[in-house]
Amino acid sequence: MINYNQAKKILIKSKIKIKDELIDPSKSVNRINVLDIYCTVNYPAGTNAAFDGFAINSKDTNKLNKNNSQNFKILKTISAGDNPKLNIVKKYETVEVMTGALIPKGFDTIIPIEKINFYLDSKNKKHIIIDEKIKGNQHIRYAGSDYKKKDLILKKGSIIHSSHVLAFKTLGIKKIKVKKKPNILFFSTGNEISNNTNIVHWKVRNSNSHYIKSLSKNFMFNFIDGGILRDKDEKLFKKKIDKSIKSKIDIIITSGAVSAGKYDFVPLVVKKFNLSNSFKGVSIRPGKPILFAKFRNVEKAIFGLPGNPISSSACFRFFVYPYLLNILGVKAEKPFKAKLKNDYLKNKKILRFLKAKLTSTNDGKLELQVLKGQESFRIKSFIESNIWGLFEDGKSIFKRGDLIDCYSPIGPNINIFK
Repeated sequence: MINYNQAKKILIKSKIKIKDELIDPSKSVNRINVLDIYCTVNYPAGTNAAFDGFAINSKDTNKLNKNNSQNFKILKTISAGDNPKLNIVKKYETVEVMTGALIPKGFDTIIPIEKINFYLDSKNKKHIIIDEKIKGNQHIRYAGSDYKKKDLILKKGSIIHSSHVLAFKTLGIKKIKVKKKPNILFFSTGNEISNNTNIVHWKVRNSNSHYIKSLSKNFMFNFIDGGILRDKDEKLFKKKIDKSIKSKIDIIITSGAVSAGKYDFVPLVVKKFNLSNSFKGVSIRPGKPILFAKFRNVEKAIFGLPGNPISSSACFRFFVYPYLLNILGVKAEKPFKAKLKNDYLKNKKILRFLKAKLTSTNDGKLELQVLKGQESFRIKSFIESNIWGLFEDGKSIFKRGDLIDCYSPIGPNINIFK
């Protein structure tokens, strides 16, 4: 039996090829960009007003004060979207500008509307009065001050977020080359598994397939439900694999039938195929019987996850997720750390994935509490948890205050920590 780090090395060198495609940026959330994305325009496109007010040439105010005021003639009002062009701007002239309006040439600063005094009649605005020196470059957004042409927007191999979509659309990005979503074919296994809501007590509701399908909505794969394989469906399973190898399926995942019981046929069937890299059994809990194999000479791989719900979810998080990131060209995620709130004791040789509660202290420090009910069949503690704590092998005693590696249960840490 290998350890977790050895298993990860096998996963890394068992990379399968995923093709690229061009898509509209509006459909790119949670996709992986293949190329660096650069800005093709200046943003803002033109120098514009950050406030409602009046644009002036600051040099016209150099000699102004309370005893030496000056009337500035209002030439026009410019709103966002108006053409700002003026023929000639003379000394002591101004234009009224709305927020977002382009600033005509000859003006370099804005006086906010709240600070404006109008000459004679505020209802018949023809002049404003200025009786102080005004600084230049006030309340103006300069062209290209946010993004300039050829500025990098997003590095290749990034998970695209909604904030990126906003940027792409703002900056006029028309198409993005991304990795296609891997197609995952999922099989539940066992005579006990049922898709019925009302079941007898010796049956088990089919939850693992629904859990992993739900993850596909916020992550980067297509979920295909292969149905339930029964205890004597060994030959059927082999046929399903044969068919999948010739199809657009990229990864096959099973849940259950992966251990060493009488009807645990998944490892026996997988061994019948020509494999390049594989492992069966990793010194972890939960999920020790996990299986992985890459098929030789084809860009296909298979995972055999344990059947217990928490074992299945833990193995998907710590084996399938990293594998998906790797084949899609995303850098390996890194854990963030939190201080342990309660002492914990485990088998020194076993690495543990533990359901835990992450909180923060009043001074902003992250703390991790290992929850009760770590058995792989218990889902109550999974509901109560908001983080996975990884307790490394080679150590048995973990004391309060120790720093623990933490992983988000809903997706890679790199969604948050770039």
